[in-house]
Amino acid sequence: MGEASLIERIAARGDGVTGDGRHVAGGVPGDRVRDDGIIIPGPNRTDPVCRHFGKCGGCQLQHVAEPALAEFVRDRVVGGLEGQEVPYGDVLPAQLSPPRSRRRAALTALRTGKQVAIGFNAAQSNHIVDMRMCPLLLPELFALIEPVRELLATVAQPRRPVKVKLQMLDQGVELILEGVKAEGLDAAMALQDFAGAHNLARFAIDQGEGFEILWQPDPPTMRFGDILVEVPPFAFLQPTAAGQNALIDAVTKAIGEAGAVADLFAGVGTFALSVQAGRKVYAAEGARDAVAALTGAANRARALVATEHRDLFRRPLVPAELNRFGAIILDPPRAGAEEQVKQLAASTAPVIAYVSCNPASFARDAKILVEGGYSLDWVQPVGQFRWSTHVELAARFSR
Repeated sequence: MGEASLIERIAARGDGVTGDGRHVAGGVPGDRVRDDGIIIPGPNRTDPVCRHFGKCGGCQLQHVAEPALAEFVRDRVVGGLEGQEVPYGDVLPAQLSPPRSRRRAALTALRTGKQVAIGFNAAQSNHIVDMRMCPLLLPELFALIEPVRELLATVAQPRRPVKVKLQMLDQGVELILEGVKAEGLDAAMALQDFAGAHNLARFAIDQGEGFEILWQPDPPTMRFGDILVEVPPFAFLQPTAAGQNALIDAVTKAIGEAGAVADLFAGVGTFALSVQAGRKVYAAEGARDAVAALTGAANRARALVATEHRDLFRRPLVPAELNRFGAIILDPPRAGAEEQVKQLAASTAPVIAYVSCNPASFARDAKILVEGGYSLDWVQPVGQFRWSTHVELAARFSR
């Protein structure tokens, strides 16, 4: 036998990597791997908490102990910046969301005969791993899995996948079923009965023509700061309360005392409404239903939030607009915000709080900002998708 190689880090997709660049599936920093591929466990290994681990695509890293998991999240952010040769200040310790805290999930269900499988897809495949336990989901969401399985045994079409979307709102759980055919009085009654029996906040189905809301006793809301937003069906929200709080805290710290703030890609107002007290906020968002929800909430609360329905990919704010603000909040989709960032790099905005769900596109955008004269003061890595290779962050740039 040759010498066993030390695994030094975890790669972006979850494999362990040795000092000489060998990728080892299931390897953890501190493990050693023999030439024949046998892993000798090290101190950063732990027992997976879920019996589906290894098959289900929802988690890649349950075998990694907490300190090494936090280090992986931090390393993903640092690795992205170093890959683009972006100079950076402090990298803060990663904030991980706890188990059983995921408050939104999109699952797939498939009926074959009388059996219904429901769960996340298997790793790199369309196969559904039939969920019988889940250490990720909020208990209130997981409690609905079995009842939904029974419901779909009657309303799902055989061998036609159904999307099952769950989200925890202030009033309880929102459930959306996409791809069911609920025709006739009996089906309608069964769905109503189901919603009432399980105290759903909202129950909607999509048979291919868009959402039909079947049950909504009160307008479902989410609270940001002290403002309630009436959210549209399966509105984009941060996936855990802990992760949302970590990002809001970081953004609040980044923008400091700025009296006028622009929130770009504002969504339903996660950041705009959380920071609006005592300042003026302009919020731009390309999704019409999200803007409408944010506008209504700001008006009801008499908050100084001006909203605009604006596609920031096609029509980014230009320097003359950006220069009016003491701070800019940027929370773009996974692809980043290259067009908007080019305009920011040419602006004199003193501070940018950048929230990202993709360390790679963030690093690319950070390079543009730094080349435009900004410095990257600090980065806060956030692991909302616990045990997954999906990493988020908030960062502060200043002139």
